[in-house]
Amino acid sequence: MITEPVRQIPEPKVQCSLIRSKWMFIDAEPDPTVPRSGTSICWCVHTQKCMGPDGKVVTLETCTSDRACFEAL
Repeated sequence: MITEPVRQIPEPKVQCSLIRSKWMFIDAEPDPTVPRSGTSICWCVHTQKCMGPDGKVVTLETCTSDRACFEAL
């Protein structure tokens, strides 16, 4: 039987503490064998929308220390 390797989505090195997503509210132990969904919609604590206070889209990949509104965890 041939099995495909589990594709892991890498975690960002530094996350903004202002990002929220529904995956944060799932009460379960993380399972490294189950790939994380890449379709998660994120929002900002300040704006409560998918756009940050700087007018840019909120995602785990784009909310970096390059943005003025970034707050490290």
